[in-house]
Formats: sequence, structure tokens, C-alpha cells
Amino acid sequence: MALNTVSSERLSTNVKTSNLGTELSKKVGQNKNIIINGAMQVAQRGTSSTSSGFQTVDRFKHSGSGWDAALTQAQGSVSSGTTPYTEGFRKTFKLTNGNQSSGAGAGDSLSMSCLIEDQDLATSGWNYLSTTNYVTLSFWFKSSVAQTFYVILESKDGTSRQYSFAITPTGADTWTKVTHTIPGNTGLQFSNDNGEGIEIYFAIFYGTNLTTSGHTLNTWKTTSSSDQAPDMTSTWFTTNNATFEITGVQLEVGSVATDFEHRSVGQEFALCCRYYQTNQDFHHICVNNGESDRYIRFPYEMRANPTVTTSPTNSVSFSAQSESTKGFAGNGSGASLANFNLTWTADAEL
Repeated sequence: MALNTVSSERLSTNVKTSNLGTELSKKVGQNKNIIINGAMQVAQRGTSSTSSGFQTVDRFKHSGSGWDAALTQAQGSVSSGTTPYTEGFRKTFKLTNGNQSSGAGAGDSLSMSCLIEDQDLATSGWNYLSTTNYVTLSFWFKSSVAQTFYVILESKDGTSRQYSFAITPTGADTWTKVTHTIPGNTGLQFSNDNGEGIEIYFAIFYGTNLTTSGHTLNTWKTTSSSDQAPDMTSTWFTTNNATFEITGVQLEVGSVATDFEHRSVGQEFALCCRYYQTNQDFHHICVNNGESDRYIRFPYEMRANPTVTTSPTNSVSFSAQSESTKGFAGNGSGASLANFNLTWTADAEL
């Protein structure tokens, strides 16, 4: 069973449905949204980039292959007066197409995605092995090209499985609300650890090497790289400067999509720092040997031992050592009595 609705209306709180009442009673006062930074408030790395991967909005990235020109990813803004704006959304994750001058190839692909940690699913309360137990995904999206796109959930633990469904905007450059209810499956597996759980792909274009005309939507199946979605329209991909943006991404346990859980910027920032954080510290080189030994503790503990990069000032050389989830050691060398600022980044993304 799968429920897919496209609507700009919010759930009424006075609906006299026992199932709705049960679902709402479970979620009141809880951290119900499994997605981190679903309102796109945090962008530690920057607000615009022509590189793929994690570059702007925390926990969201874009990826693919076969591009003739780079796309621009950005932390976009929701215009005042629109329905997402009136519901408290101010930021988006936005892609702007480059000029794909050679057209849409069979091996070309483009998607946005976010990846959920294994234990966040294992301990969410979703009985994911039961076909009568559900999670509900909801979000807003807007495309400058009115065509059908696909959302693909791919489990990463155990034998990978995929679930796909179609989304179509109500019009070009028009915000559209999507809610879709997804059942469990006996083939799913999520360990109570810090590994990869489910990646949610917003497929903007997949070439025919990745799709089939007979693809079955709204059901779990073993992942196949050549059968991830139905054959896709290439209009967006072949339109120079086409845009696609999302906000308000929420995944919650149950068969009912409730109002988005707006967390404060501070809460969202702290959650994001489990995967990536950056900071700047002030240091001083010792007089007797021209070296500075330091241990830098992270403000927030990280998911795993991170990759640390450092950028010292004042012609100082600094190398990070002994990286852990709590911090890292380092040795700086340079002129005696030198003061220097050390900018560092720590990356523990899934």
C-alpha cells in the first residue's frame, strides 16, 4: 500500500478520524522528523558552488554524471507571499542547470539527495519489517520546467533495496506540496550503528542506462542500477538555466503527514555538526623551539573519526594528528613568538 498526494493544504486539526488522532498523539512533543536540516537553514560550507557533492546546504548534495557544463547548487530563498513562506520556510536547496550542449545521453544522470544514518532509522519506532507499518515523506518542491520527476529511497544496509514514486509539479515555477506514505518490507535492514541507512534521491534526470519503460513504482525491490525509475523526460536536463529546488523535507513514522517540525537554527546547527563542522582558533608559537603543540576539542562530537583540514595564517605550518570523534591534536611550526589563527574543518559525512 502506498499513498501519494500533491496538495498545498495543511491537515485540519479537527478531523474526526481515529487513525489520525492516534498518529498525532504519538508525535506531540517528539522529535518526529528523521531528516536533519530539512528546512535548509544551515549552510556551513557556503551558499553557492559549481561543484557537486556537499558544498552548500548541510546534509544535502547533488550528484550525477555526463554533464557538459557544471550545475550551480545554492542555498536559495523562499519568496514572501508563497505558501511555503507562510508556513515558516525561508531557505531552499536549489540547483540551476548548466548548458548540457550534447543533449541527454543514456548514461547521464542528475539528482539531489540526503542520507540518513542507520541508527536513526533503527531506533525511530518504525517497524520497517512490517508491510502494514509506515513512514511518511513530505516536502515542497518547485521546478522551472513542468514535467514528471521521481523520488527514490535506497536502503544501504544489508541487501540494498529501492522504492520509487513519481512527483509532478502543479505548474512551472509553482511550489507544490508532496506527501507519500511508504510501507515497510521484510527485506529491509537497519543496524543500530553510525553507518548508512537510507538515501533519498530526488531524481531530476536519469538516462535509459538507469531506467526501464516497465519499471514498477510504489513498491520495494532489490536495487538494480539499470532499473531505478521509469524512462524519464529530458526536458529539464536539456534546458539551459533550468531550476529545481526543495524545502520542508520531513520523514516521520506513521501513515499521516503532520505539520513540519520547525527546529530552531541552533538545534539544526548542532545536529549538522555531527557530520561537518568548521571553526577558527587563535594560537601562539613557543619561543624556545618555534613550535606549537595543541589539542583542539570539537564543539560537537562527530559521527565518526573525521577528515580534518587546516589553514593557518602568518606563514605557519600546521598538521592535524590523532583525529577522533571528539577532536584532534596538531603541531604548528613557524617563527618564534608568532601568533596565528587556525581555520579547520572536520568532515564525517556518510
